[in-house]
Amino acid sequence: MIQWQKSTFSSGSDGSNCVELAKREGMLLLRESDDPDRILPVSSVGLAALITRIHADRTS
Repeated sequence: MIQWQKSTFSSGSDGSNCVELAKREGMLLLRESDDPDRILPVSSVGLAALITRIHADRTS
């Protein structure tokens, strides 16, 4: 069973507006809690690039 971790930036007390992350077989998995069947596998390098880009967009 995959153990999902919710983002600390997720909003909503009912957990319906969350980004979740899990690790499985050396890959990282991303999903949105409102569409849990759609899972995006990413590498750690890819996830780091995504986070860097989101951070850059928020601070510019």
